[in-house]
Amino acid sequence: MAISPFDTLLQKIETRAARAGIIGLGYVGLPLAMAVARSGFAVTGFDIDPGKMVALDARRSYIDAVSDEALSVEIDAGRFKATTDFAGLAECDVIIICVPTPLTKHRDPDLSFVEATSRSIAAHLRPGQLVVLESTTYPGTTDDVVKVILEGTGLKSGADFFVGFSPEREDPGNQHYHTATIPKVVAGDGPEALTLMKAFYGAAVSSVVPVSSNATAEAVKLTENIFRSVNIALVNELKTVYAAMGIDVWEVIDAAKTKPFGYMPFYPGPGLGGHCIPIDPFYLTWKSREYELPTRFIELAGEINSAMPRHVVGKLAEALDIRAGKALSRSRVLVLGLAYKKNVADIRESPSLRLIEIIEERGGRADYHDPFVAEIPPTREYQALKGRKSVTLTPETITGYDAVLVATDHDKVDYAALAKNASLIIDTRNVFNRLGLSADHVIKA
Repeated sequence: MAISPFDTLLQKIETRAARAGIIGLGYVGLPLAMAVARSGFAVTGFDIDPGKMVALDARRSYIDAVSDEALSVEIDAGRFKATTDFAGLAECDVIIICVPTPLTKHRDPDLSFVEATSRSIAAHLRPGQLVVLESTTYPGTTDDVVKVILEGTGLKSGADFFVGFSPEREDPGNQHYHTATIPKVVAGDGPEALTLMKAFYGAAVSSVVPVSSNATAEAVKLTENIFRSVNIALVNELKTVYAAMGIDVWEVIDAAKTKPFGYMPFYPGPGLGGHCIPIDPFYLTWKSREYELPTRFIELAGEINSAMPRHVVGKLAEALDIRAGKALSRSRVLVLGLAYKKNVADIRESPSLRLIEIIEERGGRADYHDPFVAEIPPTREYQALKGRKSVTLTPETITGYDAVLVATDHDKVDYAALAKNASLIIDTRNVFNRLGLSADHVIKA
């Protein structure tokens, strides 16, 4: 009796004889590749960026979550290799898609990377493969887009090959959790696909959380990020309301979080950054239109958070006018922190880029300092900023600016020197108060 594709693949996974192919070696794909390789699987990483191949061949990691040493260990052990040649997908038993899912200018889902990747997989699809989508998207994408493209080959999901979804849960800069220790939600197109998903991910991470369908797993990821988006919008709105009343929202949050039940602290800021929170909620608002259901709560949160950079620049202009008697259009501003969160080099969707843009739209001049980002790389939306370099912080350079705008509170910054030498500081992260450096020229925004 012939062994079925399911039995063959399950046996390969259970004996670690399966080769995994991970497409997209960015903030999600490379850490996942290391976790899978450490669990005993051979891994091939695929990416269209030849620059990444040069770095990986030199055993140099470009992702903070993966050290050069960890990368070298897996390469030297023969468990990891990387290539731009997608023909190698034919050798892979488990194929995982970790490509970007951005929004269009009209805030509609841009699935072009997922679709192109699915077509590349289809060109090398064979019986006995498991194809997994990890990219965040709207409920239905795995079954209605990825599966449909793959079945265009004539092979059938659940019989010849298998399809699943497992949302990524990476948190750049998090020192407490990493890929292998974060519980992994898994789903599959049918019971056999789910069994394969549990077997594969269960071998690489500490625990798996199976759910009933791919659409449910896709909804889990959106729910996690919508939860954060809505709560951050709430405190951003409270910030503006309390400020009008002369109340410090940071003090309110610090006191409220002492309640041991029924409250979870979220903090205001200059806007949302990272790939997930500014983008993912709009995947659900787009999909909900198909069902003629409004998502007013989610869209309102998006409006509030998107308005924060302009609100912060407004506070900056007001402070310059009142305290320095100078218009923003005649001012030089140093934006402190280009990354979207502290202690990382990740600038995806960073509000700092928008802050610089708004300041210069209003006639001011904006430079930046970031100990993790030496130069602004190419971006989709801020091409004019490409190539600008981080300013070195010295007492002389600090005094040369009319104001310092703290957008990201990196630990590798001498805030005492800033407090001493800057004539005006706009603090969106409450870092000066937190460090006991509050002063009259430090304005919270």
